[in-house]
Amino acid sequence: MISSHQSARTPLDSIDLSTPAEFADGFPHALFKRLRAEAPIFWNASAEGDGFWVVTRYKDVWDISLDQATFSSARRTVFLREVSPEEDLGVRQQMVNMDPPLHTKYRRLVNLGFSPKMVNRLEPAIRKMANQIIDGVAARGECDFVVDVAAELPLQVIVEMMGVPQEDRQRVFDWSNRLIGSDDSEYSGSVTESRIAAMEMFQYAQALAEDRRAHPRDDLATVLTQAEIEGEKLTESQFNNFFLLLMVAGNETTRNTISGGMLALCQHPEQRRRLLADPSLITTGVDEMVRWVSPVMQFVRTAQRDVEVRGATIREGERVTIWYPSANRDEEVFPDGDTFDVGRTPNDHLGFGIGPHFCLGANLARLEIRVMFEELLRRLPDIELTAPPSRLRSNFIGGIKHMPVRFTPER
Repeated sequence: MISSHQSARTPLDSIDLSTPAEFADGFPHALFKRLRAEAPIFWNASAEGDGFWVVTRYKDVWDISLDQATFSSARRTVFLREVSPEEDLGVRQQMVNMDPPLHTKYRRLVNLGFSPKMVNRLEPAIRKMANQIIDGVAARGECDFVVDVAAELPLQVIVEMMGVPQEDRQRVFDWSNRLIGSDDSEYSGSVTESRIAAMEMFQYAQALAEDRRAHPRDDLATVLTQAEIEGEKLTESQFNNFFLLLMVAGNETTRNTISGGMLALCQHPEQRRRLLADPSLITTGVDEMVRWVSPVMQFVRTAQRDVEVRGATIREGERVTIWYPSANRDEEVFPDGDTFDVGRTPNDHLGFGIGPHFCLGANLARLEIRVMFEELLRRLPDIELTAPPSRLRSNFIGGIKHMPVRFTPER
């Protein structure tokens, strides 16, 4: 593994971003700073499978994301790990692996549930949940911030929206961890274990769909069972894949932004003091946390034709990885991008992506993060680390698994 101080002198052709070991200590910002300067369009020859292009500058990530006709999400999926033939059909039914116009039709089914109007109606319920979560740890004076606090709010919200009973949320938490943790021995440590988690989730989704067909309710599961695309109802497999995507994406990324945001406040106490002195900064603070954490590190696009980007010829069929944490610190857009600034404005980060695949749940995520930090800063203003956080071993999700903290117990 290449550490940050080594990255300045490592030969570029020895870098291999297909290995999660490169990200064991968090995102290798020094390495990507060098790539932005020396090789903004970089060919990564891979030890496993074929290589891929690495795109590190803001403008290029922006342009490629907006040009779905040239750079496809569907052709070889958006995931760096190659999909097996038996997984292929199911994976292609996930909205994230579709191109317009099909992607647009699928997205329309659930767009309304995540509109600003619908999401804002949830604020009182989300605030109540946030306070109940804090109630669970406030008297103890210490906790594992990820498991006890950060993971709980997005998990409770998404199961509520989907119509999954709250008592089943631990199962969703476990499935999510195993699905994204195929490279991490604590969560699953194998692709096989990830596939088993997906199958268990599909079985659960199927039972939920059958129940909602018989007993419709005011939830997303009912919306999806009744939805039609071009006059056809969703198939069992399509419903299951929708369920998996919404449940995992709906809890995983927000969990990691809340964890990473709290870590940033612990490491930059002067920024926490600013928030405590002026709570109106929380809105810009939330977007700065998303920029700083960039919870999804990269997605893949596949070239539909030969195309030139910054003088590099990308051939048809070659994969292109777009790196959000790098774009979010690009010196051309963020001159002081390595500074955590809760008052940053403007802040045109790409933490939610850009273009047709812009994060469906961005409004919801912003609301959850804002409410959670408003309540944490009010009730537990002096949270501090008691040990270094334990990071997810992954080159896809920038996650924290455990973060031991202490604070003045609430009386």
